[in-house]
Amino acid sequence: MRPPRIYLDQPLSPGTTLRLPDGPAWHLTQVLRLGVEDPLLCFDGTGRDFAARVLGLGRQGVTLAIGEAGEPEPHPPLPIHLALGVSRGERMDYAIQKAVELGVMGIRPLFTERSMVQLSGERLMRRMGHWRGVIISACEQSGRRRLPRLEQAQSLPEWLGQEPPEVLLLDPSAPQALVEIGRPAADLTLLVGPEGGLSPKERSLAGRHGIRGVRLGPRILRAETAPLAAIAVIQALWGDLGD
Repeated sequence: MRPPRIYLDQPLSPGTTLRLPDGPAWHLTQVLRLGVEDPLLCFDGTGRDFAARVLGLGRQGVTLAIGEAGEPEPHPPLPIHLALGVSRGERMDYAIQKAVELGVMGIRPLFTERSMVQLSGERLMRRMGHWRGVIISACEQSGRRRLPRLEQAQSLPEWLGQEPPEVLLLDPSAPQALVEIGRPAADLTLLVGPEGGLSPKERSLAGRHGIRGVRLGPRILRAETAPLAAIAVIQALWGDLGD
């Protein structure tokens, strides 16, 4: 049985001891129910797991002894990034969680004409923190050792104005299927709208920025399903699911 894994937002190195912050300490003792001398794995998001054991529990907090570093996580054959229209509540969480499990390297939340959620200021900061927590939890569960980057949320026109690299737009009306295109030359960004997809105006704007539309098949998929199906296809065609 694989020991539990936890993410620590601090650099790790073999042969050191550290006291856990309150959040990870609570998770380790109250959720994972670990005790003194119990083994676990820690990672700091830079590419390796570290063997560890619980050194102490008490009023001074939880102390870990950090052991040897494991093998580095291989770099993906095709780095995939997801530009995702902001959907409501659990739909957005689900899409982010599963996209991380499928291997995306970065996620950009986008506010579009049909986004049912519009956030700014402190509310946006709280939601960004929540989404980062979803990413961390998905890495802990899936064994990923590199933490995908959560990019700052933007409006779709603002993001397009930055001329992102090669982008594919999921569009059920596109004349070309995803499986018909050639292997991307470099990093690939997948653009997916929220509930209801991108508006005709937004699709036209994306086209003027050189973004190709591709379809997945004959069915209309939900906002939280479409990016996951597309990522799985891309990984099978050109990524690490084909290994």
